[in-house]
Amino acid sequence: MFDYTPCPGLLQGRVILITGAGDGIGRACALSCAAHGASVVLVGRTLSKLETVYDQIEAAGHPQPAICPLNLETAIEKDYNDLADQLFDTFGKLDGLVHNAALLGPRTLMDSVKTDAWLQLMQVNVNAPFVLTKAMMPLLRAAEDASVVFVSSSVGRKGRAYWGPYAVSKFAIEGLMQVLADEQDGTSAIRANSINPGATRTAMRAKAYPSEAPESNPEPADIMPVFLYLLGADSKHINGQALDAQ
Repeated sequence: MFDYTPCPGLLQGRVILITGAGDGIGRACALSCAAHGASVVLVGRTLSKLETVYDQIEAAGHPQPAICPLNLETAIEKDYNDLADQLFDTFGKLDGLVHNAALLGPRTLMDSVKTDAWLQLMQVNVNAPFVLTKAMMPLLRAAEDASVVFVSSSVGRKGRAYWGPYAVSKFAIEGLMQVLADEQDGTSAIRANSINPGATRTAMRAKAYPSEAPESNPEPADIMPVFLYLLGADSKHINGQALDAQ
């Protein structure tokens, strides 16, 4: 696992938005960030899942989170700008942005991928992170030091047969991270990095590897050290890096 031990108040006073916050790695990230003092903005398409995470954070006595339902597949630019306006009115800044939400899509030969499936996956995995980042830039610039975290994959760093649009989308995410990091280097206090979670006990992993024993993989909560590191002030000097959670 990534070798980092966060202090209890690491994210005190920070506002962190997480997409796909209702389940899996996004849920674990939201709970972990809240436990370390952050006000978490829960973004996802399933309201009931977001409400469950909200209730867990409230019950634990952590800072009150915000729920912002958003379907990344159907959202238009105005939806992202409206969200930015809402967060500006509530918080006035954004210290962290975690692009976690993604579709797995079809795992098959590239020439067997249906065009509609390709376009749907790119909308969620690539276009949405771009438009959301663009909308949040004024809020990120308003923070003392802001961190944008892109959740990537090993197949986004080295292509692999049958991983089709998912792999290509993660290559795009790595590129988006690198360009953003280079643009902000020396011009703002915003840094951008990516995380490859590795094999983790999530619904997406189970779908991708149906014959694998889930208990052989760590829980999402176990891979949180690298997320906490990148979202806290200890990583202020880290920019444009592709890190591994395991």
